[in-house]
Amino acid sequence: MTREGAFLISLGQALATMGLYAEGHPARERAIDASFDNLLQLMVDMPAVHFSFLGSETIVGRRPMTELVSWEWAARMAKAGVERIEVDAEVTRDPYVRFLEEVWGRMNGEEISTLESRQLVRGPIRYGALRLNRPGTTSPTQASEEWAGEAGPISLVEEIEAISWMHEQVAQGENIPLGEVEAVVGSLSASMHAGRRLLLPLLTIKEFDQYTLTHSCNVAMLAIALAEALGLHGATARAFGAAGLLHDIGKVKIPRDILVKPGRFTDAERLLVRRHPAEGARIILTRPGGSELAAVVAYEHHIFLDGRGYPELATPRNCHYASRIVHVCDIYDALCTVRPYREAWEPQEALAYIEQQGGTELDPALTATFAAMIREAAVSRSPIVDSAPSLGS
Repeated sequence: MTREGAFLISLGQALATMGLYAEGHPARERAIDASFDNLLQLMVDMPAVHFSFLGSETIVGRRPMTELVSWEWAARMAKAGVERIEVDAEVTRDPYVRFLEEVWGRMNGEEISTLESRQLVRGPIRYGALRLNRPGTTSPTQASEEWAGEAGPISLVEEIEAISWMHEQVAQGENIPLGEVEAVVGSLSASMHAGRRLLLPLLTIKEFDQYTLTHSCNVAMLAIALAEALGLHGATARAFGAAGLLHDIGKVKIPRDILVKPGRFTDAERLLVRRHPAEGARIILTRPGGSELAAVVAYEHHIFLDGRGYPELATPRNCHYASRIVHVCDIYDALCTVRPYREAWEPQEALAYIEQQGGTELDPALTATFAAMIREAAVSRSPIVDSAPSLGS
């Protein structure tokens, strides 16, 4: 068993014991001491450790914990709003005990005061929803307490860095980092539901090199929102979001100078660009960590409802529902983004075009729902911050 796994098992044991024995009982104290000792052993060579809980899956840093595939406490903590735990090396026993008491209280529906956490600059152990922090906040817990209104200035720098890292890994022939994909999707999903209205903090670009990063992030967010608007929730909506995040992964095979070319493509360049759906599906299917749904969406997201588009199907058939959802989101964000060969469309122009394409290129039931969703949501657009990386589109 890894040290991370040993700590989490002891964490679950400590929480279970707290449900059986009152404060001060020797059995309770022994379980807490054992858990804290496991944490100290884990932190010996680490300045900090981050755990994320996505459904029943546990991720440490960027690594899915295959040694704890069905750890029951992951889903229980996530349901109580504890989707992420961050611990610094200087953690001591008292803050750890307070953390255990608060987590146990949340699991049992107790109201937890966050006055102390809002007053502290940064505690050695922090927890909260897997969401995006506003600039100036110090933890997921603080962000969720202080921001309950409409769309604010959200920093997506961590998500963009993660997407950039994913693309680099795939371009170098590495496996699909599924844990990172799900962590980004979970973070985007949480950020969208932080206020009273649906929040869509879509990104825009400063330079053409940033297009793949912003577009992948935006399409994932829009796909989650549209799936939910259509009545799909939870793991299904997140799976559609993950497919949206990976829909253009095949573009890692296209030279940068073609992707940012300001003029018209030559016939050879156009054929190369049109290979990215098939390339994306191949990448996802032939490397560990890829999902069949994401591969299908990568392959089908440029195929029209009436059978046109690319790649050309040998036998006409209906595309997967997720592919049709991502297709709508893909077009909307692409139209609303400045490209080397044209200016960005205004949102209302893009929505009018999407509605017009219902029944030919796009599924008309999806276009109507998408347009209504965008018009009712709190939509904002902001550029990638200067510290975020760039990547060819």
